[in-house]
Amino acid sequence: MPNRLAHETSPYLLQHADNPVDWWPWSPEAFEEARERGVPVLLSVGYSSCHWCHVMAHESFEDETTAAYLNENFVSVKVDREERPDIDAVYMEAVQAATGQGGWPMTVFLTADAEPFYFGTYFPPAPRHGMPSFRQILEGVKAAWTGRRGEVGEVAGKIVRDLSSRELAHSGTGLPGEAELSQALLGLTRDYDEQHGGFGGAPKFPPSMSLEFLLRHFTRTGAEGALQMAADTCEAMARGGIYDQLGGGFARYSVDRAWVVPHFEKMLYDNALLCRVYAHLWRATGSELARRVALETADFMVRELRTNEGGYASALDADSDDGTGRHVEGAFYVWTPAQLAEVLGERDGQAAARHFGVTEEGTFEEGASVLQLPPDGGPLDTSVRERLLAARELRERPGRDDKVVAAWNGLAIAALAETGALFDRPDLVERATEAADLLVRVHMDAHARLTRTSKDGRAGLNAGVLEDYGDVAEGFLVLAGVTGEGVWLEFAGFLLDIVLDQFVGERGALYDTAHDAEKLIRRPQDPTDNATPSGWTAAAQALLSYAAHTGSEAHRSAGEGALGVVNALGPRAPRFIGWGLAAAEALLDGPREVAVVGAPTDPRTSALHRTALLSPAPGAVVAVGAPDSEEFPLLAGRPLVDGGPAAYVCRRFTCDAPVTTPQELAQALG
Repeated sequence: MPNRLAHETSPYLLQHADNPVDWWPWSPEAFEEARERGVPVLLSVGYSSCHWCHVMAHESFEDETTAAYLNENFVSVKVDREERPDIDAVYMEAVQAATGQGGWPMTVFLTADAEPFYFGTYFPPAPRHGMPSFRQILEGVKAAWTGRRGEVGEVAGKIVRDLSSRELAHSGTGLPGEAELSQALLGLTRDYDEQHGGFGGAPKFPPSMSLEFLLRHFTRTGAEGALQMAADTCEAMARGGIYDQLGGGFARYSVDRAWVVPHFEKMLYDNALLCRVYAHLWRATGSELARRVALETADFMVRELRTNEGGYASALDADSDDGTGRHVEGAFYVWTPAQLAEVLGERDGQAAARHFGVTEEGTFEEGASVLQLPPDGGPLDTSVRERLLAARELRERPGRDDKVVAAWNGLAIAALAETGALFDRPDLVERATEAADLLVRVHMDAHARLTRTSKDGRAGLNAGVLEDYGDVAEGFLVLAGVTGEGVWLEFAGFLLDIVLDQFVGERGALYDTAHDAEKLIRRPQDPTDNATPSGWTAAAQALLSYAAHTGSEAHRSAGEGALGVVNALGPRAPRFIGWGLAAAEALLDGPREVAVVGAPTDPRTSALHRTALLSPAPGAVVAVGAPDSEEFPLLAGRPLVDGGPAAYVCRRFTCDAPVTTPQELAQALG
């Protein structure tokens, strides 16, 4: 019999709707139930493409005996961290403070006042590797709750007080300048893996936001070392197993330093961010590899993540059926030499094995290999990849989390719009526009307040957080510059006005939740960039871009105030403030404002517009339209020159003389 999760929109919660555990969604009613029964709350947080979440669900939450014990002694609450990043952030901070590490599934025991008193992540069904079993944990918590209730309350109260004292009172002092960005570059250089690209050791995550900073820094300063780190990292990832050599798109991370074996789930946010990075690398260098990967990644998103409503699904699972009834990680993606030969024949199979680095020993499990592109792999017939892709399509596909997350769709809109514009793929711009339409229709209410998620065209119940406003505004601003449709600038303005009204604290600090959001034990506030831009830095970049478009002092001041945090974190922890560093590069460069005036049907207008979009100037904003257009403030008072199209380049309230040829415009933006 389904439990209370059966009516939720989250695919992750729906995966647990048939568990024998009597799950509750996060709600006041769940905590009232715990208070009335006098039992603690088990909070379990995960997400649909999380491998160990599935493992713990199968081992413990699908087990009738474990479920019966939970139902008798606890109120069990299940949360999708992608739907409620605020809840996840608050309790993950507590887990990390108490244990020194975090991860998912996250397992936290709470009082009826939602105060945490015991923490963990994955617990096995039987003791192993020094870890207690989940049942032992449950019995221990029950014993403490019934025998030492006063002590439990003291612990919970102390944890909440400690968390509250961590609030960031100030974002940093002053604006980041040359010194801070140079120190950040030095810090990245120290962490750089010269042998394999990327930063740090295993597991290794795609450093998309740091790469964006490096590309912008090179463009602004000419620092060849910054470009080299970005280009070499991009090539290493594109040749590695973390990149899907058949279907395009990137896996979440590599378990090794050399990008060989990925953790196979594919996330929308990674692919959107990396698609944009590779497009920008091509823009800076003309790299054919960067062009190919940007387009293949964009095509992957459209082909495999696009929903029927025009939005983009959150993720593809790592696991799928391996053909024997077993649900195995990576089964959809890995190959043996025998499997290659079966599909391609002996001769082409051997050539494909060399080309993709497939060996008898294998690079993964049970003699299977993740496809790579080793430098000495040799040539390959053009039909081989198509034949392998067709054969792979016959395998059982990994599950898809069809939840549409506003923030991640904002990132996808920016990536698809820009990639479509740079590579003359109007279909990609159209796909970006359709996703933007969905966000306006389904996620945005009459007051421009955002809902965090939707599924099947139906909005979820959870309010948008700061990253939703920042990333969606960023997507709309990019779309406005690419399409020349000023309505997207207008929508971005609505969202950023809400940021100013609902998310800004004292002296430039930003909060992750709105002033009128549900009150948790602590108001989440995290400026660090991790898998995605933090809401803080995403908002800062969008505020600066909007101010460049409109001249709004309020938005520019808020953006500058938010970037004070880069002063504090950039020199110390550059890998965790990459988007903030990229926004700081835009600030130091202006950012440039480019207004292209001319008849939309005039090819000279199109040529100037394309030249503006091809400029790698950090954070440059572009407006295009007829001289009498009122869609963009940047077009006001910009006449044609000798009756023909012209481009005006400005920054920091100073404008150059108008230019009329792409060559002159490229020079002005150089």
